[in-house]
Amino acid sequence: MRLVLRVVGTWLIGLAVVLIVIDGTKSLGANTLVTTPFGDAWRTVHAGSLEAVRAFFATRFFSNLLDAVFAAILAYPAFAVVGVPGIVLALMGRKPRQYQFVETERV
Repeated sequence: MRLVLRVVGTWLIGLAVVLIVIDGTKSLGANTLVTTPFGDAWRTVHAGSLEAVRAFFATRFFSNLLDAVFAAILAYPAFAVVGVPGIVLALMGRKPRQYQFVETERV
């Protein structure tokens, strides 16, 4: 299970780095800081799935709350929306550290 978490986390971190490079290139061209919202990146990749997720959330019990949270997530920069879960998954998948104390105090 740890391997799966680490692999998925690494892929998400890699995708976040690609998105940062794309935003950096756009920023250099525009001579100002440019970040791509997650909604725009998702719409560029596959607009139909974005509308399918919106339709799915509209049929749920807390549809107003889900729509507000989903709209907030779509407004965040794409590299952050992809990179933060990638870092969390990679950290969850790492091997637990075992500390060995050779000396506790020196006299």
